[in-house]
Amino acid sequence: MINPIVQPDFLLSNSFAEKLYFGYAADLPIIDYHNHLPPAEINENRQFENISQIWLAGDHYKWRAMRTLGIPEKYITGSASDSEKFSKWAETVPYTVRNPLYHWTHMELSQYFDIERLLSPENSKIVYKECNSKLKSSDFSVLGLLAKKKVETVCTTDDPIDSLDHHLQFSRKGHDLGLFPAFRPDKAYAAENPITFIKYLENLSSTSGIEISSYADLLAALKARIEHFHKRGCRVADHGLENLRFFNWGSYNPESLFHTLQEGKRLQPDEVAYFKFHTLVELAKLYHQKGWVMQFHLGALRNTNSRAFSTLGPDTGFDSIGDFDQASGLAKFLNQMDSTDQLCKTIIYNLNPRDNEVFASMIGNFNDGSVKGKIQFGSGWWYLDQKDGMEKQLNALSNMGLVSCFIGMLTDSRSFLSFPRHDYFRRILCNLFGQDVDAGMLPKDEKWLGKIISDICYFNAKSYFDFDSKNIQ
Repeated sequence: MINPIVQPDFLLSNSFAEKLYFGYAADLPIIDYHNHLPPAEINENRQFENISQIWLAGDHYKWRAMRTLGIPEKYITGSASDSEKFSKWAETVPYTVRNPLYHWTHMELSQYFDIERLLSPENSKIVYKECNSKLKSSDFSVLGLLAKKKVETVCTTDDPIDSLDHHLQFSRKGHDLGLFPAFRPDKAYAAENPITFIKYLENLSSTSGIEISSYADLLAALKARIEHFHKRGCRVADHGLENLRFFNWGSYNPESLFHTLQEGKRLQPDEVAYFKFHTLVELAKLYHQKGWVMQFHLGALRNTNSRAFSTLGPDTGFDSIGDFDQASGLAKFLNQMDSTDQLCKTIIYNLNPRDNEVFASMIGNFNDGSVKGKIQFGSGWWYLDQKDGMEKQLNALSNMGLVSCFIGMLTDSRSFLSFPRHDYFRRILCNLFGQDVDAGMLPKDEKWLGKIISDICYFNAKSYFDFDSKNIQ
């Protein structure tokens, strides 16, 4: 069946929305400042053997849908062949109606492979063969796929113990694409389990060249890795937390807590939370010194299914939206940094839609006029990076702040085929503005509104981040 969904006017409900999209958004480059793409595959310009390898492997969005439909794990993460897994995904797609997967699937087939049919069990073998044939071409290597979507900057997510050798090697090859690391130190303060924490410290000690036998040593090792990341072009740190807890400084002694962990003993919940809080404050000071952007992804309830976790591990589709108190701790943490003028540019991402207005209003407390949009309410994240979630985030930001200063969309993805999500966002954004113009709520000023659209889609991020491939060492 010919695809009736992904047409030129997809998601654009009036002529002014179309003018904004086609005139000011559609052809802009992409700055993808947060994703989970493997830097090794970018550096090596991986050529995927088949569509299942690039499309289904690692995609827990698709895995959840397949499980919901009753498809056995064998065809999801198990031993089935790649062709069998694709067939089962094709079987699932018609039942993803009203889920963003339905749109994303057909946008990706259309924009990368020029396949304009709706994917179904009836045509799955033909589509599989067509995609695999095209994937053999150099135009469909990793770099070819990124070039198709005009991706200008890719910012990966990297642990402090990562060498970043692939980032360095890639920078020396003279590519137009900018590949930059992001510092993700979650494991460095994951004090819940002393066994895994101590094992991580061994790796961090080896990588940093600093023997970690005290909390002060831990901070010194993290500082050394921040220096290393900075030389490799890193200008962004990221943290995944349920919420930001706040404590009065000195509520616990971090050295004592560290030695308790060293002895293999568990901390009490408040002690764990304080250890995270104290370490985050120390890290935030270092980010400010370096002029980095600090990101907080807040609100995920992770690894909820213990049976699945024991067999499949983390990041396999068993996380959900959490119900955490966000406002008070977040405000106090940001104030802690701002009170000494050490609050760097910061992006906060919300996962629970009930808290959109909390986050959108929070950023205004700490925008101090020093930088345009210094504190950002990040784009709809994870479960909210779909049409309804994006619109609610944009509306909350518009009502509580200045959407004109927003730095726009990112993929937050592990897939090299996920970049049509930027197009999805751009269409949704243009349609919101177009609807307001149609309703007489905004002036019919194409040039002015077009500038705001292009700023949100590209230029605000371009000026917000200090990415520079020439300085990578």
